[in-house]
Amino acid sequence: MPNPYFQTDSDTQDAQKLLIVTQFFPPDFAATGQLIEELSYHLGLLGLDVTVFTGQPGYAFQKDSAPAQERQEGVTVRRSRVARLWPSRIRGKAINSILFCFRAALYLLMHACKYNILLFTTAPPYLNFLGYIINRLTGIPYVCLIYDLYPDIAVELHVIPQHHVLARLWNWLNQKIWRKAHRVIVLSPTMKERILKHCPEIGDRISVIHNWAEPSWIVPIQKTDNWFAQKHDLHQKFTVLYSGNLGRCHDVSTILEAVEALQQTPVQFVFIGGGAQQPLCVEEVRKKELTNCIFLPYQDRETLPYSLTACDLALVSIKAGMEGLVAPSKVYSALASARPIVVICDANSYLNDLVESARCGRTFRHGDSAGLADFIRDLLAHPERSAEMGRAGRQYLKRHFTPRVIARQYLNALSLRQPQDTSLTSVSMLRDEIEEAWWSTESSVVDSRR
Repeated sequence: MPNPYFQTDSDTQDAQKLLIVTQFFPPDFAATGQLIEELSYHLGLLGLDVTVFTGQPGYAFQKDSAPAQERQEGVTVRRSRVARLWPSRIRGKAINSILFCFRAALYLLMHACKYNILLFTTAPPYLNFLGYIINRLTGIPYVCLIYDLYPDIAVELHVIPQHHVLARLWNWLNQKIWRKAHRVIVLSPTMKERILKHCPEIGDRISVIHNWAEPSWIVPIQKTDNWFAQKHDLHQKFTVLYSGNLGRCHDVSTILEAVEALQQTPVQFVFIGGGAQQPLCVEEVRKKELTNCIFLPYQDRETLPYSLTACDLALVSIKAGMEGLVAPSKVYSALASARPIVVICDANSYLNDLVESARCGRTFRHGDSAGLADFIRDLLAHPERSAEMGRAGRQYLKRHFTPRVIARQYLNALSLRQPQDTSLTSVSMLRDEIEEAWWSTESSVVDSRR
């Protein structure tokens, strides 16, 4: 049955056509890609004709290639070629993402008019700019899905200064993009607050929509019945799991201090995944000769229901100052696994309220490794308390963060309730805006030299 919020120009009953543009998609292990795969499927169930434009595996992968075009559970997937220049280094990732943007731009210039609405992720972080350009050329509405907020992250990580010309230009472009967008989707209330500081006039067009997990796919499994736990000798130990990216936005030091504090207890820490800080963690564990910590690579999607439930406690961390810039998707899979959760975050993090409302664990401030270690000891001594937290978290997820619940929120954000102006925008108007951006950059350079 067609969605009543969408109406075609010809008043036909054809399903509305959505194009999602994102660099990462399975068989990549990137969490964003796996979320988009689930979202596109559930939006298809709600009546949309969904196409995903993405790249070949290039983030964390075991398969070197995937079909250039395929149909997966009602969703059309189109993959461009992808560069893999120094994929583990920042410079290489930046070059690869720029090349993907060029290929996405070519596809959009040739095929954008086939779609009624476009959804752009921030993978890579400047991908939303294509939505703005295509909208100016064709009038096709676009939605920005913001996973990570740049240039704020780069500034917070001291990659570039706050008043650097690149940061100022990027912020200026973001405001242009957000003002023209049909909708801006963010993952947390604190991320919305960050954006409103940059662009307060779009408050009525920002939707806060959380990530999710599928409770029928991630099902609680006793460790004694879990082949993954058996394989890695975790079934007889209290296991603390960090699953996913160990990137620059995550607090690792607090975790490693807790690992050291619990060295003489029957507690096993397991890190599954990769990321910029993963080699540093491995080296730190080796230097301190910590024997209660193991590292495993990213796991195939088929393995995740077993790896995520091969623990007694799930760890989530966000580096100090990163609140509102990133939102960890691993929170939701941990809730689905019916395991208690520990979150290391700022005092103003939305995760404090989430964990408290779900009654699924505890949050700790950065550097409170002693408190974290004490909490783990308490769960080790009171398994019934741990089990109750896990059950409560899973029930909370089933009420608020399933794909079906979240997909309807996306459907509402994507719906074109108001008539859209689909007339072509003159090339001269676009040229004027490009010139304005150029002069803005020139002014920033002059200011920075004063």
